[in-house]
Amino acid sequence: MADEPMPDTTTGNPSQPNGATSVDHNKAVSRRWIEIFNERDDPAEAEVRAPDYVAYAPPSLEPEPLDSEAWTRFLVGFVKGFPDLRITVEETVGERDLVAQRVHFEGTHTGEFQGLPPTQSKVSFSGLELNRFVEGRVAEHWFQLDALTLLRQLGLVVVPGPRLLPRILTYQLKKLRKKA
Repeated sequence: MADEPMPDTTTGNPSQPNGATSVDHNKAVSRRWIEIFNERDDPAEAEVRAPDYVAYAPPSLEPEPLDSEAWTRFLVGFVKGFPDLRITVEETVGERDLVAQRVHFEGTHTGEFQGLPPTQSKVSFSGLELNRFVEGRVAEHWFQLDALTLLRQLGLVVVPGPRLLPRILTYQLKKLRKKA
């Protein structure tokens, strides 16, 4: 299997992995992408994404696929809600052009998130992501996170069903505002 060029996230120039297989290279890029997010290096984060990048978030957070620009806005929303958010890669596996990672999130809810005012709650939850690579860059990104654990840690009661969730969130927001 031929090695694929990968943009050097410090210079943006394509580089060839030295002796690594494409799978190993893609796994390293996936891990580095998380590190770049933790460093809040937006230009380097953008360089990891392929020109036609598409992300698929959990429908409860974002029902439509996200292009590169929408993905950036999505990340801004998370960082605004959890400025100290850190993601840790717990396990990485890869095959062909795909890399899957089990990740762990930790942060403090000190800013507005998805319309929820800050609760000052510390959160810790897990997630899974799958990256598809084209020419050493992430072309497609799917992720799921343990939303139930996140919402519980933020003090929200979750009842299944997309029609009920907005009503529940509105009710919980009113309760939080009364306490403030």
